[in-house]
Amino acid sequence: QVQLVESGGGLVQAGDSLRLSCVASGRTFSNYAMGWFRQAPGKERDLVAAISRSSVSTYYADFAKGRFTISRDNAKNTVYLQMNSLKPEDTAVYSCAADFSADWTSIKIRGPEYDSWGQGTQVTVSS
Repeated sequence: QVQLVESGGGLVQAGDSLRLSCVASGRTFSNYAMGWFRQAPGKERDLVAAISRSSVSTYYADFAKGRFTISRDNAKNTVYLQMNSLKPEDTAVYSCAADFSADWTSIKIRGPEYDSWGQGTQVTVSS
C-alpha cells in the first residue's frame, strides 16, 4: 500500500482559504487515482473531490463545486485540495485516499473503492 500524509489544516475564519496537501510514499504515486474525503463529528464520511491518475478527470461534491479545486503533481507525489470561501459547515477532518488504478482517466467516488488512507488533517472554520 501507499503511505499518505496530509497537512495544511488549521483554524480559519469564514471566507478564508486553505490548501491541503497529501504526500504519498512507498509506491509509484502516478499509479493511483486520488480522492479527498471529509468527516465531521457525528456525520458520515463524504467524498469532497477526486482526480484521476492523469488529472484529466475530476469530480466534485455539490458542496465543493465552485469553491474547492483538486490537483496533483505526480513529480512531487502530492495531491492538493485548494479550498476557498470556507464556511463553518466545512469544519471536518479531511483525509486523502488512494486507489490503485490501471486506467489513466478513471476516478472513484465511493470510499470503499480506495485502497489506502491518510490519518487526516483537521479543518476548523469559525463564523
